[in-house]
Amino acid sequence: MNERDERFMRRALALADEAAALGEVPVGAVVVMGDEIISEAYNRRELDKNATAHAELIAIDAACKKLGGWRLHKCELYVTLEPCPMCAGAIVNSRIKRVVIAAKDAKAGALGSLINLNFYPLNHHPETVFGVCEKEAALQLQSFFKRLRERKNSRPR
Repeated sequence: MNERDERFMRRALALADEAAALGEVPVGAVVVMGDEIISEAYNRRELDKNATAHAELIAIDAACKKLGGWRLHKCELYVTLEPCPMCAGAIVNSRIKRVVIAAKDAKAGALGSLINLNFYPLNHHPETVFGVCEKEAALQLQSFFKRLRERKNSRPR
């Protein structure tokens, strides 16, 4: 893990904390070009009542708007949880050159855990790096879901 990757992943982790504080699954995403953060986001599915309001999609959309085009081939994406098939598809379609992922997602990960879109003959294959701040991201997710279960179990039936 290099210092640069850790710095941007720590920002994604801070965004994931913001999501958790709002009752969202703690996932944060940061789009970077060079050493500049172009856009950032956290999950907003519950807040927006929208199944597509994943951190990655929101950050990609904001980056496209800021840069004035849909091709993000000079950009990298830092995300605290491995992207799902929908988000991995958006990464491929936006031509993001590199994806840095903290924690793998065995249930829905689409860049290596459950499936790997990079194995398919698509028109783009982003470089994928796993494990940057992995322990922190995994702990963040585990703590969130533990609190959720505790709240659910403490409700009167």
